[in-house]
Amino acid sequence: MPKLDEAQAAFLRNPYYAVISTIRPDGTSHQTVVWVDTDGGDILVNTAEGRAKPRHMRENPNVSIAVLDPSNGYHWLAASGKAELSHEGADAHIDKLAKKYLDADSYPFRKEGEVRVIVRIRPERIETAGFDGEH
Repeated sequence: MPKLDEAQAAFLRNPYYAVISTIRPDGTSHQTVVWVDTDGGDILVNTAEGRAKPRHMRENPNVSIAVLDPSNGYHWLAASGKAELSHEGADAHIDKLAKKYLDADSYPFRKEGEVRVIVRIRPERIETAGFDGEH
């Protein structure tokens, strides 16, 4: 399985929005805009129990994600792979993302009783444009 290289990981450390695609039970795709993060080799997103994304990923872990540089539409990264869900560290992770995207010390949209979920995507395929002279 491929891992993100340093240039790709650095790209994901920017506060760029991503679109993640999951598969509904009827086989159709479901896309949502998410905040994105990396631990260096894998891609991380955060969601909450009760939403469609974790429900879909538990039924079918195949996902894809695309991240676009908002200042250059020809600089992007897309990856597909299997999603792994975990509650461990998910609250701290959403606060880290809130700092990255909102410059807030904690996630301001947390709902009472909300259970956060970290989604780890282990890339099986990575496609890019605009890295090291790519077009």
